Amino acid sequence: MNAVIARKKPGSREDRIFDAVIFVLVALVMLITVYPLYIVVVASFSAPMDVISGKVWIWPSGFNLEGYKRIFANNDILIGYRNTLVYTVLGTLVSIVLTMSAAYPLSRSKLYGRNAVMFLFAFTMFFRGGMIPTYLTLKGMGLYNNLAVMLLFGALSVYNVIVARTFLQNTIPNEVYEAAEVDGSNDLQTFFQIVLPLSMPILAVLTLFYAVGIWNNYFTGLIYLKDRSRYPLQMFLREILVTQADSMSDGLEADMNKMLVQESVKYGAIVISSVPMIILYPFLQKFFVKGVMIGAIKG
Repeated sequence: MNAVIARKKPGSREDRIFDAVIFVLVALVMLITVYPLYIVVVASFSAPMDVISGKVWIWPSGFNLEGYKRIFANNDILIGYRNTLVYTVLGTLVSIVLTMSAAYPLSRSKLYGRNAVMFLFAFTMFFRGGMIPTYLTLKGMGLYNNLAVMLLFGALSVYNVIVARTFLQNTIPNEVYEAAEVDGSNDLQTFFQIVLPLSMPILAVLTLFYAVGIWNNYFTGLIYLKDRSRYPLQMFLREILVTQADSMSDGLEADMNKMLVQESVKYGAIVISSVPMIILYPFLQKFFVKGVMIGAIKG
């Protein structure tokens, strides 16, 4: 049929206009996304009074490192940083083990009753027991003020299980499993020797999802930890913000110098707490898009 929509020639005027519009939109989105982080970095190196007065927009004003000096001299911040690194590494490992262990059998058509099991998983996404029953349950299990609560509570995300299951269904054909069975491989051998090596994209996605979530988590520590030596970094950052708000609310009686130092510490702490995740992302980025797309779309 001749009435087929003809493709535009590469380099045509319409293509150039389209590319220009897309470039402008992407640049705007990038600016909106990057600028808040950039201004925090700039503010952390600027004089606190210039930051408060709104003089800092693009470049640092009145170069100042007092905030970073206070942070690295504060044992609480260093303790929180250490704790958060431990929680993030171990918690991410536990979460990935649980997620892949659930996603693998749910992706196999030979699992009897897998639809019913998947329904039970999905059910928890819509109905929860509530904060008080959850608190009483965890306390009854001996997890209150226990390091394990930071690793086990919320360790399994049903959404991530669904993404991982869909990835395995779409990426690894049944013929691979059949060939493994013919060669005498059992389920554990198939999982560790075949499934995991072929699942690097989704493992990278899960690592990023879980690591960022655990790194930014402060609510679990706020509710279930009472020992300051076990606080995550985000708890100490919260204290900095709360202390600053209390100082500002004191009016004329507030110590202006203390408030300015707290302003520098606030921005410096945000930068320091964000650096590990920013460093982690480039190493996982090449797997990220592939893992998300394959894991989120079934077809």
